[in-house]
Amino acid sequence: MGGCFSGDLKGGQQAVGGVDGRPIVNNNAGHNDAIDYYFRIRGQFPLFTQVELSMSASNLRDRDITSKSDPMAVVYVKKMDGMLEELGRTEVILNNLNPVWIQKINVAYQFEIVQHLVFHLYDVDTSYHNIPVKALKLNEQDFLGEATCVLSEILTKRNRSLTLNLHGKNGPGGSRNFGTLTLYAEETFLSRMVVETKLRCSQLDNKDMFSKSDPFLRISRQSESGNYVPICKTEVINNNLNPVWRPLSLSMHQFASKENPLLIECFDFNSNGNHVLIGQLHKSVSELEKLHKEGSGANLVFPSHRGREKVLKGQLFVDQFIEKEQFSFVDYISSGFELNFMVAIDFTASNGNPRHQDSLHYIDPSGRLNSYQRAIMEVGEVIQFYDSDRRFPAWGFGGRTHNGTLSHCFNLNGTNDYEVEGVHGIMSAYASALHNVTLSGPTLFSDVINKAAQMASHVASNDITKYFVLLIITDGVLTDIQGTMDALVRASDLPLSILIVGVGNEDFKQMEILDADDGHRLESSTGRVATRDIVQFVPMREVHSGQISCVQALLEELPGQFLTYVRSRNIKPLYA
Repeated sequence: MGGCFSGDLKGGQQAVGGVDGRPIVNNNAGHNDAIDYYFRIRGQFPLFTQVELSMSASNLRDRDITSKSDPMAVVYVKKMDGMLEELGRTEVILNNLNPVWIQKINVAYQFEIVQHLVFHLYDVDTSYHNIPVKALKLNEQDFLGEATCVLSEILTKRNRSLTLNLHGKNGPGGSRNFGTLTLYAEETFLSRMVVETKLRCSQLDNKDMFSKSDPFLRISRQSESGNYVPICKTEVINNNLNPVWRPLSLSMHQFASKENPLLIECFDFNSNGNHVLIGQLHKSVSELEKLHKEGSGANLVFPSHRGREKVLKGQLFVDQFIEKEQFSFVDYISSGFELNFMVAIDFTASNGNPRHQDSLHYIDPSGRLNSYQRAIMEVGEVIQFYDSDRRFPAWGFGGRTHNGTLSHCFNLNGTNDYEVEGVHGIMSAYASALHNVTLSGPTLFSDVINKAAQMASHVASNDITKYFVLLIITDGVLTDIQGTMDALVRASDLPLSILIVGVGNEDFKQMEILDADDGHRLESSTGRVATRDIVQFVPMREVHSGQISCVQALLEELPGQFLTYVRSRNIKPLYA
């Protein structure tokens, strides 16, 4: 799993960061501090995409007597505890019931959570017109109406535009017309600009006694405070004083501007984490571009404690410099691409008798959700906004169906139709299956993975706009670990990602192997290596103990997996 460099893990020699990692966005409005901590302690970073909201309104109520209302809009995000956090305010437009505001509101879009936005419109009293909008006391202004939506509802529209009916403080309903609010979402241009470089060094100083150095580069961006913030590192090239690294892609989110100074450090890798500095230099992206055009190198220097720098013989060269616009996840979903959700539920006997309260499948009459229900609800509530028909394939595995047959992929609703209507349909089919299916075993994943892969394969050859997401919820240790790995390797070529939630207190080390977050791709029994990582695993107990939403931990990698697939096949957004 990518992330910006934050101290090398022992033994870690893979490249980290770049546009396949997690862009750093300074405006983190709407993100969750607990989630941020969850990922940062693992050296990982959630994916934020900077979005600008433009707003206009029509047929607003006129609250002024001798003139028209002077409207201003305030945008909030509703937090998990129900509290509203203000994201920004527009300017005040004088005497206008159909305003088009110029001021944009920045929102950090997170795919992995449902971001509820709330819009309040006010008529600003004339006596306050010379006061900055941020200083206005909203309780002293006339309320014009409010509206709510989910950010992904806007982004999944083909024109990224959504019109909402405004209503009073008591909610929708009533005969009074409050007018409409139209929203338009657009990614900031910087988030789509990417610079791809190919770097190499020559004649590096050797820092090893009995072999040659194992060099890698670390690149840091200068922040506003003057400190340098690491943004990525290259892979390690073993035993080489003239290394050539694989192409490195950086987004403008990471280096801020082409003129912003970058610190490029070359280290000799040591597995104990005590890497030795070989040399460094300061270059902006513009200066790297100039090195490429001129075909010249830049000498590394070695800093001294007295402030003087020793110029070294080793040089840095830029063999490739390509500046391009790279399509984002938002570009695809707003042009008509969809995420088709599927779910598979573990019906093995190790879950315990569903009639007993200590069972993982126990349905609490009070309405408290068990771990299976919670995972279905949390993931389904996010994914449903990216699936137009909201019909979801739902299967069970490891149980005996009504005729006594043991099956590792049976339709959850007990009919010949594997699809159910909406998230509530999954929940209903799951509850019904607990009465009609006998828990059995063993725990096998390969059948449901192959079933999902079969569907993805069929659609992939007919419709490039569909990408499949299979959620597997399980409590047990896999019996078919090699069969599962074989199925995953085959599926890695398809438009498919697999999310696994582990419930209960079993040892889930096998699942961590399937996740392949250590940088080592899965290998099949025939020696074939997976094309890409398509699995994300989260143990529910870890999520619960940290009070972290399961869906956020699960879905954090999904946009990157989707982009890896479409980019590898040069699939562009519709209308691009």
